Amino acid sequence: MIISKRVQNIKPSPTLAIDLKAKTLKAQGIDIISFGTGEPDFDTPQNIKDYAIDAINKGFTKYCPVAGTLDLKNAIVKKLKEDNNLEYTKEEIIVSCGGKHSLYNLFQSILNDGDEVIIPAPYWVSYPDMAILAGAKPVFIHTSDKEHFKVKPEAIEKAITEKTKAFILNSPSNPTGNTYTLEELKEIADVCVKNNVLIISDEMYEKLVYDNFKFYSIAQVSDEIKKNTVVVNGVSKAFAMTGWRIGYTAGPAEIIKAMTKIQSQSTSCPSSISLKAATEALNGPKECLEVMRKEFEKRRNYIVERLNNIKGITCLKPEGAFYVFPNISELLNKTYNGKKINTDSELADYLLDEARIAVVPGSAFGADGYMRLSYATSMENIVEGMNRLENSLK
Repeated sequence: MIISKRVQNIKPSPTLAIDLKAKTLKAQGIDIISFGTGEPDFDTPQNIKDYAIDAINKGFTKYCPVAGTLDLKNAIVKKLKEDNNLEYTKEEIIVSCGGKHSLYNLFQSILNDGDEVIIPAPYWVSYPDMAILAGAKPVFIHTSDKEHFKVKPEAIEKAITEKTKAFILNSPSNPTGNTYTLEELKEIADVCVKNNVLIISDEMYEKLVYDNFKFYSIAQVSDEIKKNTVVVNGVSKAFAMTGWRIGYTAGPAEIIKAMTKIQSQSTSCPSSISLKAATEALNGPKECLEVMRKEFEKRRNYIVERLNNIKGITCLKPEGAFYVFPNISELLNKTYNGKKINTDSELADYLLDEARIAVVPGSAFGADGYMRLSYATSMENIVEGMNRLENSLK
């Protein structure tokens, strides 16, 4: 076999696979409403696009420093100070080709064969496979809607072994939208520091919180916690810049140096134009953030109400991100046209084939009996999609 064992041990991203299937059907002229993709439907704000176009016209099209331009690093340092009250130096910052690339570089930098990474489930689909690619073993802590998908500190303590290297925290969460309060973060941080477990804090959805929820980074808990935490963020979700591919990491200089070494031997620097665009995103006007956040909150309120009015579905109202993660276990083991629908994956296939709506089964996120719907689509699509969902389940 010419393919390496490490590649054979992982699977393709299920969310991207479902998005591709939906787009393929659309290309064939089939009317599909997709709740599958985690991508804002808003356009990148005009000031950011203009700044990038100006950079092109001025010839800013050459290689840049591997870890990002000085201007963007300064903007990130300023952002972390103003938004999160966190002090970092430029040597503690690296810019990569999206949040996913940031996490990949991080995992490759800190994990050895046989290390264990604690991952609360439901989890973002790429965490386990990234750990496996780095030779580590994912260790899952399963949660449910009964506890609002939040992991308890005692569960983390129980999962820690002598091989545990890191704990992944994603707040606001993809796929559930759940968030952690400052007090809950303190309890998690205390367990990790006591056991010398590195905290990886994925904060990509930081700006998308609702109902006046106050976001905190776990690195804000104390100086000691900050030294034991690596923060990963980016401009993709907050500024509707998914295709620009810019993520960044803030953490101990030793880890950032290792990530830079890996990046220098793989992708090198991110796109020069994207670096400029991200600089403007962080330094420029922020009114667009509130416009998008308010619209997402409106959509969230509607989709949660509609889902809870469908027999067999219960859905929490998440405090963040742009996903809902309803419990659909009561809909399983039903029959349609003589075919029994046993799993959430089979239900997702049924909804795509019969209702022409694309959703992601909860099993893709390590949570059987749920499904993820993204409301990062127009209200018109959400209304029609909910109508189709309700009619198909009847």
